[in-house]
Amino acid sequence: MSDRWRILALLFAVRTSMAFQFESVGALGPVVRDTLGIGLPQLGLLIGLYLSPGLILAIPAAGLGRRFGDKRCVMAGMALMIAGGLVMALIPAFGAQVTGRLMAGFGGVVLNVLMTKMVTDWFSGREIATAMGIYVNSWPFGIAIALFVMPSIAGVVGLQGAYLVAAAATAAGLMLLTRYRAPEDAQVVAHGGAMPQGRALAAIVVAGLIWGLFNGAVSMVFSFGNSVLAERGWTLAAAGAATSLALWFSVVSVPLGGLLADRIGRHAVVLVGGCLGSAVMLAVAGHTGVVWPAFALLGLVWGLPAGPIMGLPARVLTVRTRAAGMGIFWTMFYLIVVTAPWIGGRISAEAGTVRAAFDLGVAMLLLACGFYALFVRLVRVA
Repeated sequence: MSDRWRILALLFAVRTSMAFQFESVGALGPVVRDTLGIGLPQLGLLIGLYLSPGLILAIPAAGLGRRFGDKRCVMAGMALMIAGGLVMALIPAFGAQVTGRLMAGFGGVVLNVLMTKMVTDWFSGREIATAMGIYVNSWPFGIAIALFVMPSIAGVVGLQGAYLVAAAATAAGLMLLTRYRAPEDAQVVAHGGAMPQGRALAAIVVAGLIWGLFNGAVSMVFSFGNSVLAERGWTLAAAGAATSLALWFSVVSVPLGGLLADRIGRHAVVLVGGCLGSAVMLAVAGHTGVVWPAFALLGLVWGLPAGPIMGLPARVLTVRTRAAGMGIFWTMFYLIVVTAPWIGGRISAEAGTVRAAFDLGVAMLLLACGFYALFVRLVRVA
């Protein structure tokens, strides 16, 4: 195995620990609500807070890496993630949970933005699409593990003990990161701070909204899936196993979607078809009694659009506008994924059923298709 694939495996493992920590609240939704005495809107708020620092850090994060070094910044971010996890584990009060979640989120956003660049440093011009497809899968992989194991862990050691396990996983990721080294030919290239203008600016905003809506819809599953099934009388452990099935199947469908789009040259078909198929299966999963097949099929289709969506910025950004444009793209993403769980919780509370969160996800996927039509018009692609 060449050095770059070893490094990719290392970065995959590190980012998996971030996804595991992020999902620790959603996977334990009913336990969190019972222990803290909170409702669905507060649970949704707590879930979304982890990503909220991205609203202010997405654009300047790359500058931090250039000034202090990518590895150093990511290690500092992971230390903050561990500290936030410990606050949540040791102080079982809602205010402390909010504080700890935000602390961990600040570190997580730095990790998320800079580690994408670290992968690019190793694979630029060499299997970059394949590498990114593998790397992106660390997110559903870590979430699926959390959904599968965290309910059982909480059943043995309680909520605080489960949070300590999540912090320990992050610490293990930090130890792995100490072995990272940048490639010898890595260079920091300053392209200036040029902003996209006109139609390009509008298109990159729309592209970010599409990515945000897609991920917001997916978040309805791993944020509220356990609660949806618990509402039907499932045990938390069984619900976590069923919900995680969608994540496990998406580990296959994410790289498959990118490969399929590149091979047939029909990115629009894979993107729109995947979003529409995901909307159908999300609606079915929220209302059918045939749970296991529904979540399995959902996982098989919802990963398909990820690669084509992530390729949208390259269609409108030049070398000079890439840095600022990607900052805008990720800011739009964070704007939606931060608010989606809170909105899902609020709608569910008003509807009197957690299934309403899944219905919101369906609407977001349909809206993403509409925004893609606008994107195509803006870039004048037939």
